[in-house]
Amino acid sequence: MKATVWHGRRDVRVEEVPDPGIQQPLDAIIRVTSSGLCGSDLHLYEVLAPFMTSGDILGHEPMGIVEEVGSGVTNLAPGDRVVVPFQIACGSCFMCEGGLQTQCETTQVREHGSGAEIFGYTKLYGRVPGAQAEYLRVPQAHYGPVKVPAEGPDDRYLYLSDVLPTAWQAVEYADIPEGGSVVVLGLGPIGDMACRIATLRGAAQVIGIDLVPERLQRARSRGVETLDLTLHEDIVAAVADRTGGRGADAVIDAVGMEAHGSTSGKLLQDMSGLLPGKVAEKLMSKAGVDRLSALYLAIDMVRRGGTISLSGVYGGMADPLPMLTLFDKQIQLRMGQANVRRWLPDILPHLGDGDPLGVDGFATHHLPLGEAPEAYRVFQEKRDGMVKTVLHP
Repeated sequence: MKATVWHGRRDVRVEEVPDPGIQQPLDAIIRVTSSGLCGSDLHLYEVLAPFMTSGDILGHEPMGIVEEVGSGVTNLAPGDRVVVPFQIACGSCFMCEGGLQTQCETTQVREHGSGAEIFGYTKLYGRVPGAQAEYLRVPQAHYGPVKVPAEGPDDRYLYLSDVLPTAWQAVEYADIPEGGSVVVLGLGPIGDMACRIATLRGAAQVIGIDLVPERLQRARSRGVETLDLTLHEDIVAAVADRTGGRGADAVIDAVGMEAHGSTSGKLLQDMSGLLPGKVAEKLMSKAGVDRLSALYLAIDMVRRGGTISLSGVYGGMADPLPMLTLFDKQIQLRMGQANVRRWLPDILPHLGDGDPLGVDGFATHHLPLGEAPEAYRVFQEKRDGMVKTVLHP
């Protein structure tokens, strides 16, 4: 089969690889019909390269058709159309039953002290072959895949794999008070969808911040108040002016480790890409390698007693935080990978008639799988208005 394969920093290729097969009774094989390109994939393209291995298959946002199931999978059958959550969880351990599927005790990667396995990600999360491919082996298929209607465009349900639950959890964790305000830092796929969900759930004021004109316009077209980071000398003051001088009730950081504006963080990230694999891995595991500009902005923008919700991925182990400010302002800080299955019952009612979240038109680009390398380049460079790309094998 064809798959998107990682070979090095900024080096992904579409190649022929062996077809996956059933390995365990709880496996299923899915013929992938759509697979999203995620901002988290760009971390592998750049910053997290030391934890990758040449030949790794990328991608963690799939949907498709069941081709084969293992003997222990009784809830799926060949021909079923399914969307597959990005994390691999059992559904029955202490963590899964508590709604923390990203901490699944069956699939935790204990070797690296990490949570549940993730498709198409680093060895920190199990090095499970990913979904930007023609076929995908799905472990724990008795629980993970979600059956969806057999008819209709993939885009209606594809984002249940990651974008929708990640954005939903970001808003849930933000704890926006009724009629309150929220700032969303970064208007990529997650930030854009978080704005939509916050509006849907009753936030009175949603302010989106970015520096890419197309992303700002996309948010404005759905009624979001936007601020261009490049046009405001003091973006914190601009937010204060719009929130009664107090600051936002909540801030969602949908940017993460690759924020603009931190020279020292960028230097560490770039250095890690030039070092030998084992040395770079050790640096990444021990040093503060994140560019924390977005998080620092969130701390400054949120009102006293407010909440910061982190959905952007951070990877540093020794990042400096302004603990005095966090403590003095009495800020609540919540974060983590999205627990996909926990939020699906809340999200599914909004995917019917009317399409209130705009999922049908959410993708800016639909491309054949063979164009994945170019899609990674364009997405990383924020060109051509690319916000969300769906790859089709």
